Amino acid sequence: MAQVTFIRARRPEQKQLRREAILAAAHELALEVGVQHVSLGSVAAAVGLAKSNVIRYFGTREEIYLELAADAWQEWAAAVTPLLRAGGDPITVLSETLDARRLFCDLLSQTSTTLEHNVSVAAARAFKQVVLQVIAELGAEVGAAHPDLTESEGTEMVMVASALAGTLYPVVNPSPTMLELYAQEPELAAACPKMIPTLVRTLSAIAIGLPGLRY
Repeated sequence: MAQVTFIRARRPEQKQLRREAILAAAHELALEVGVQHVSLGSVAAAVGLAKSNVIRYFGTREEIYLELAADAWQEWAAAVTPLLRAGGDPITVLSETLDARRLFCDLLSQTSTTLEHNVSVAAARAFKQVVLQVIAELGAEVGAAHPDLTESEGTEMVMVASALAGTLYPVVNPSPTMLELYAQEPELAAACPKMIPTLVRTLSAIAIGLPGLRY
């Protein structure tokens, strides 16, 4: 990743550009090596800044990725909504759009264990407000698109789909050590779940079961 050097940002528009450059660098680095392997120092180096300068815009590395996670939730919703309104099957749409968003799933896998720690209350509040709004809006869309689900049940489906995608992501994207093990022991590799089939089967079971829990 090429290093970019900035002059000192003084005007609001310059500061906004700096924030966007930091987010873009963190986004690219995460795609390259995974969220958990990106340090604040590597982000700072990618944008030609000292770590102390990056902290002026984002208090911590986790705050950078929490903002990227909020953006990813909104981008996912923007992709899912028109597909549902066009008549797409909700379970298929949720599953395939999650599978197509590698970084989003990586962020989902890191959110509660890492990214919601070492952040300010203000950053946590902003993130949660975005996520809850997206879940509510997508839940309404899923409820409207699925013949057997209410809006609140659609919301449960969205919550389960995102949680399961975050859980599955590190399993379907194993570490080099696990890849070596799987190469040596194919029967172990065969037992690992696949993202889309697992999402579809689990969400299908939940969609069948939710109506029976209404009473």
